Amino acid sequence: MSAIIPIRKADTLDCTNASVLSEKGQREVFCGLTGIIWLHRKIQDAFFLVVGSRTCAHLIQSAAGVMIFAEPRFGTAIIDERDLAGIADANDELDRVVSELLTRRQDIKLLFLVGSCPSEVIKLDLSRAAERLSRQYMPHTHVLSYSGSGIETTFTQGEDACLAALVPTLPPRTASGKHLLIVGTLADVVEDQIGSLLRRMGIEQIDFFPPRRSTALPAIGPGTMCLLAQPFLADTAKQLESRGVNRLSAPFPLGAEGTTQWLQAAARAFDIDQSQFDSVTQAPRQRAQQSIAHHKAQLSGKSITFLPDSQLEIPLARFLFQELNMVLMEVGTPYLHRQIMAPELLQLPSSTRLSEGQSLELQLDRCDADQPDLIVCGLGLANPLEAKGFTTKWSIELVFTPIQGYEQAGDLAGLFSRPLARKLKIVA
Repeated sequence: MSAIIPIRKADTLDCTNASVLSEKGQREVFCGLTGIIWLHRKIQDAFFLVVGSRTCAHLIQSAAGVMIFAEPRFGTAIIDERDLAGIADANDELDRVVSELLTRRQDIKLLFLVGSCPSEVIKLDLSRAAERLSRQYMPHTHVLSYSGSGIETTFTQGEDACLAALVPTLPPRTASGKHLLIVGTLADVVEDQIGSLLRRMGIEQIDFFPPRRSTALPAIGPGTMCLLAQPFLADTAKQLESRGVNRLSAPFPLGAEGTTQWLQAAARAFDIDQSQFDSVTQAPRQRAQQSIAHHKAQLSGKSITFLPDSQLEIPLARFLFQELNMVLMEVGTPYLHRQIMAPELLQLPSSTRLSEGQSLELQLDRCDADQPDLIVCGLGLANPLEAKGFTTKWSIELVFTPIQGYEQAGDLAGLFSRPLARKLKIVA
């Protein structure tokens, strides 16, 4: 099933009237459990306990690439035959697993109970279980819950659900003056780079959410202004706004131009002088432009289609069109949040075909008709598309790789140029 909103022609897309192909059909995406892979690396004293099946355990284990004898900060409480037969009480079993885990792992300060999609898990009230367990193990360990079920979430929405569950625990801010909160999981090196730039501009009161340790949760209040570092955090942003936080509207920090506009939004909100902003950003911006230029000859004029997967599709499309002169055939995204994406949509060409949701067969038919030079898609579609002669890029790699900020701009461009270079070598 699909419905087309009438096209409004303009040089760039109008964020309120942009043509959007809305589709509701077969989807090909990972579930929100995948977000654990980068979240457990970021929050270093947290543990993610998936309540699910052996399939959930295999997914997390294989995606994380953790050796069996390692001590990762995630695991699965597997629903087995005794639970399914009603021989064991699921809540008692969960309490037992949590007790064994926290007895063995004294370093855990924050425990997430992560719901999945098996029917026996859906019947469990994990939020109530988390409240019960939190009362039992506080103040040493705080227990929270969120859903990573594939029925409710797709891929990156797991992070959104996790952070949204964490927002109510953020302490109220009592200090006066403005305060900047960067929201979204970033690699530590990217976080350090961004923090350094903002402080050199003169913005001293900065926190990152999620923090590296759960014992260092940022305080928020009416003086807090937040910048989203990831485009898939709609529920988290809504929760923060309900706490009095003011969200700054900006493109996302992808590429030289996106990073500049993102930082500029913070500079304006904190009344940073333009000359000060330019002096801080000029050198890294030039480095980013130079590193991007190395890939432009390979990518300029090449056509690209994004199949919906991570919600990074629209900011990435803006970067490729704006800074690498690529031709956008179709930009598909699982969900289109028009307010969050407004600054990005305004910079896309009016010819862009936007699609929200997915009807897989129809989208593959459009790929056959468009014959793009490159298709960005999920792992499950890459091999079939390659077998049909298309060149593909795994969208999951764009989430696992540090791509935000000036210093990563060339690496980001390289993620798109390498598949085309590989194709040329194979043909030769």
